[in-house]
Amino acid sequence: MGKKRTSKYKKHVGQIPGAIVYTGEKSSKLFIESFDYTTDTIEEKELINIDDVFHYKTTDSTTWVNINGLNNTNEIEKIGKNYDIHPLTLEDIVNTSQRPKIDEYESYLFVVVKMLYYDKDERIVSEQVSFVLGSNYVLSFQEAEGDVFDSVRDRIRNKKGRIRNLGADYLLYALIDSVVDHYYEIIETMGNKIEELEDHLFSGSPKEEVTTQIQSLKREVLRVRKAIFPLREIINRIEKIEHKLINKKTIHFFRDIYDHIIQVSENIDIYREMIWGLMDMYMTTISNKMNEVMKVLTIIATIFIPLTFIAGIYGMNFENIPELSYKYGYFVLWGIMIVLFIGMLFYFKRKKWL
Repeated sequence: MGKKRTSKYKKHVGQIPGAIVYTGEKSSKLFIESFDYTTDTIEEKELINIDDVFHYKTTDSTTWVNINGLNNTNEIEKIGKNYDIHPLTLEDIVNTSQRPKIDEYESYLFVVVKMLYYDKDERIVSEQVSFVLGSNYVLSFQEAEGDVFDSVRDRIRNKKGRIRNLGADYLLYALIDSVVDHYYEIIETMGNKIEELEDHLFSGSPKEEVTTQIQSLKREVLRVRKAIFPLREIINRIEKIEHKLINKKTIHFFRDIYDHIIQVSENIDIYREMIWGLMDMYMTTISNKMNEVMKVLTIIATIFIPLTFIAGIYGMNFENIPELSYKYGYFVLWGIMIVLFIGMLFYFKRKKWL
């Protein structure tokens, strides 16, 4: 028997609302990095002491604090208390099965997204990323080190684009936009996989593992779809939101993300239909191969039916069969059989059955 799967939801059974229980499977050392910047200055740090996180709440600069290691629930609870983050928000941060969503609070906005990327074996890795947007800061929470935010780090360090000139709401936009940009890489790789499978199926000699590959692709599409579709609701909410933390100028940038999500969603729907088509194509190919085999066997049986009939008649043990006493009867019988065999082959060929 295979290994029994345990449900991550069981960790929440019996817990009071707001209980900070990590539901993921990754165990990682707490790693905190910060980018504190203004238009002209920047300070990048790796924060060793948890207390070093707290003073960013009251600075005049814009700060991005990235916290890795959701299994360190005590430290995350301390950060939450210092930044006045609601216990239910902290519960959602460490609940890695949380659906992408946005929650509005008086002093902050809470956003959950799914970060997707391919590992070295070209398997999709899905990781939950939670953002807390405050007046001058963005806190991001990840399960472990490794993410898709290198482009944002580079823009902050090198003062590229608008990011150093605008506030924390634009920083939140940049981080979510980086997540969405990597969705394009996912669907591009997925499209290449589908094209390779199509070429393999059209080659006429598909291997048995094709069904496994199709099922794997189907699961990947559903996984990506599950991550992307709720994100449309989040961006739509941000566009319509009337919150002091979201500048009206920044809403235009979020609309651009919405357009990207629609484009990715349409591609995902197309790939979903294509994968179903691949399965139908595979079953049709198998059916055609079976029909070819049955056609050959039927033709062989049809050819041997009259030959078997003739051999059966002259193989009967009746005493009075006049042809048996004919001197050349054996050779005549062989001649008839050969003529029948060649004649039927010619007929099948003319009918294009062969």
